[in-house]
Amino acid sequence: MEKAAQNDVLEQVTAITNVRIFDGNQVITPRYVVIKGEYIISVGRDLPADATIIDGENATLMPGLIDAHVHTSIGGLRDALKFGVTTELEMNGDFTKRGREIQLKNVNDVADVRSAGTAITAPGGHPDELLPDGAEIPEFVLKELEKLSEEDREAMLAAYAHDHEEIPQVTTVEEAIKHVHTQVENGADYIKIMIEEGTVMGAPGLPVLSDEILKAAVTEAHKFSKLVIAHVLTARSSQEAIDLGVDGLGHLFTDRPEYTSELVQSIADSGAFVIPCLVLNSSILGSPASQLANDPRVHSKLSPEWIDILNSSFNTYPQGKMENSFTNVMDLRRAGVDILVGTDVAPVPVPNLGGLAHGASVHHELQLLVSAGFTPIEALQSATSKPARRFGLHDRGRIAEGARADLVLVDGDPTTNISDTLSIKAVWFKGVQRRI
Repeated sequence: MEKAAQNDVLEQVTAITNVRIFDGNQVITPRYVVIKGEYIISVGRDLPADATIIDGENATLMPGLIDAHVHTSIGGLRDALKFGVTTELEMNGDFTKRGREIQLKNVNDVADVRSAGTAITAPGGHPDELLPDGAEIPEFVLKELEKLSEEDREAMLAAYAHDHEEIPQVTTVEEAIKHVHTQVENGADYIKIMIEEGTVMGAPGLPVLSDEILKAAVTEAHKFSKLVIAHVLTARSSQEAIDLGVDGLGHLFTDRPEYTSELVQSIADSGAFVIPCLVLNSSILGSPASQLANDPRVHSKLSPEWIDILNSSFNTYPQGKMENSFTNVMDLRRAGVDILVGTDVAPVPVPNLGGLAHGASVHHELQLLVSAGFTPIEALQSATSKPARRFGLHDRGRIAEGARADLVLVDGDPTTNISDTLSIKAVWFKGVQRRI
């Protein structure tokens, strides 16, 4: 009986018709897409006679969105999917391949996830300044665990125990190499390094590993064909990361020194991508995401705890200027650097990590990119085809025959009015329409 039901899903044919299609790169002429099982089988070709028809009049169909910088949880992955974010890329956390096998077994109502595992940082370095209680499992994680079902709670604890049982202490080249091996053995999809001296985070003087140690980690990761992404928030640390040979910057530098044009050219010449996380920069400067929180399209989908988080902010660098971030990201775009949408949202609602929420903040990031000067289509590319291409997720991020049917149907036209991405009518994940 169960096998027959599974076969029914695999054979189910759905046609979304009379719809504007943004395929991950551009708006295309065809007006309908056919899904069978997990995949798109037709774009603008003959409609199967047995297809279930969904009329998309006055709506736009887009690939599922990708958040290229998160720290997540089962709850975070659930919230992401409600907002059409079908893939989250974790930049420090427990959702390595091993972690996914433990935590997501028999869990079907969540976004897909990839992970760096545990990032490489100095003892006492970032992000320790964000975890003041110093407990083995932070208090805010314990509180979140209380809200989970027994099955989800046991899975999360098991994954946490596995990924944290033997974290190498990184103080030498040898320990950095060992750390990379540990993450690869856990099934990390890429590697993350931290270059954060703390000024922008309100904690100046944070310890940072030497260039020699970080370079050894980057070189070792590349031996395993793993991308390396660097946490950086200043121009100086960004240049250091590029000099080390990283493949991407996990943030956008918040300052704008005299040598900014040389830095931008250096990033462009290296081929590295940048995940600016403008939503984080805004929060660091003291701006809460209250307009987003008050939007009924957001408010109706998030818990009161997450709404409270959106209405707060990091506020660790109020002397900064958002105009710097806008100008920096536009300089990078004009130089040909791939810009990817990311948010840096925390796995659970934490009061001092405000202004960000799973799923919702991707839409905020799209709006901020457009405010900076991106066209809506450029912003949408940064949340679909570009992160898929740069992270080797070749089965998603586009609407094309043979691609995975991760799709979002929204009222209106986000290719001209970016705010329409929040007017979600339906979400498909691996071909199955999900409750939103």
